[in-house]
Amino acid sequence: MKLITTERTEITEPDTEDLNILSGKIIDCAIQVHKKLGPGLLESAYQHALAYLLSKNDIPFEKEKTISVMIDNFPIDAGYRADIIVGRKIIVEIKSVEKLLPIHQAQLLTYMKLGGFELGLLLNFNEQLLKNGIKRMKL
Repeated sequence: MKLITTERTEITEPDTEDLNILSGKIIDCAIQVHKKLGPGLLESAYQHALAYLLSKNDIPFEKEKTISVMIDNFPIDAGYRADIIVGRKIIVEIKSVEKLLPIHQAQLLTYMKLGGFELGLLLNFNEQLLKNGIKRMKL
């Protein structure tokens, strides 16, 4: 973590190296899930399995976390819930689709902006090899 000091306050910023290590652990857990379950299940099955492995590996996360949507300081009750947020730093969006489309990437970028996440992972478990379904995105 990098400590930034301003005149009034100190802000702790996630270090890029910390984000890389954490995202690597998430991807390792996702690969384990994919190896054990294979492609073709519903997104919710992969979400629960990934949450289980993150917990088993002592990786802090929140599942189905509500993200606020605001416009001109007016809250919009859109009911968006992030699939998984890891360490309050990385948002993970889980898909089980034939192929990732540009709209999936646009959605993740929007969720990252709304939630203030620097890094996002888009994981499509409906692939023969999970590595072909991983999209890592930074703001």
